[in-house]
Amino acid sequence: MERRLVLAVPLDPDLATGGTIYDRRLAEGLRERGWQVDWLRLPDGFPFPDEQAVAASAQAFAALPRGTLLLVDGLALGVLPELAREQSQRLRLLGLVHHPLGYEDGLDHETATQLIASERAALRWPRRILCTSQTTARTLEDHFGVEPQRVVVIEPGTDPAPLARGSGGPEVQLLAVGAVIPRKRFDRLVRALARLPELPWHLTVVGSLERAPQAVAALRAAIAETGLGDRVTLAGELRGEALEAAFDRADLFVSASAYEGYGMALSEALARGLPIVAVAGGAVADWLPADAALLVPPRDEEALARALARAIGDAALRAHLKKGAIAARAHLPRWPEQIARAEAVLEQELAR
Repeated sequence: MERRLVLAVPLDPDLATGGTIYDRRLAEGLRERGWQVDWLRLPDGFPFPDEQAVAASAQAFAALPRGTLLLVDGLALGVLPELAREQSQRLRLLGLVHHPLGYEDGLDHETATQLIASERAALRWPRRILCTSQTTARTLEDHFGVEPQRVVVIEPGTDPAPLARGSGGPEVQLLAVGAVIPRKRFDRLVRALARLPELPWHLTVVGSLERAPQAVAALRAAIAETGLGDRVTLAGELRGEALEAAFDRADLFVSASAYEGYGMALSEALARGLPIVAVAGGAVADWLPADAALLVPPRDEEALARALARAIGDAALRAHLKKGAIAARAHLPRWPEQIARAEAVLEQELAR
């Protein structure tokens, strides 16, 4: 049996986003286990493709030999319901859902409703649907009409990492990691921190400033309006040693994201024993240990400010949360075991 998988993605697989990192690690891990994994790079523009992008995607899928095992990233699958229906008849079609498209922050009601309806229609057709958290699995079953037997949870893995040493200085160094897009709500984080001018803190935001110009503009406006230009650093996207150094000098990890299908940056922080303050949006509250993080309700800026004030102002509390993070890091899923679970699902589909 030829173990070949085609992985269809609508973004550059080398981007440093949670979704693309997951896709890339899945492909790399399967190749290490003897699989042939081929990238099928779909056109730009998803999840709002134009007619040319849809036509090009249809042509690319049609060119695959009958019976090909095809895993389509949800960023594209969710807006291609007709193509999914057509190709499910001749391909071994699988879906990969990081989080529902219509749950992205910053969408107007009509657009969100259309995306949810489209994704519900598209998800009727894959044989199996991989998703990255139990929360997403329940969402697909309860709100998208996906039968439980078609859903498989493959959480992201986390690599072992050294404990962060911290800044060692008088200012509490706050670290937030993620592309600056509407859902991450970095502007709300800045406004919450603006309520704490008397406390010693500095925020570093690590993440792409290229993906969502409007979100970047909103973040820069929040920094300017609050007068925090000297207390907030926009570091842009960091990789390798530069990213490791940012984690190492942090004293507290912070996240104001409105919704997370899992929250890979949070698991990276936990792996380094960092205490955390986070908005409990999406899957976060389901897996992030309460003794490692202060969790606050989504869209409650005042609660976020209170939690930040507690963590920044109380070194003993940070030490307590750090102890919880160190205890929890040993129980994080690892990539080898997650790849093995994905492989078992793929082999089942090849054997059908």
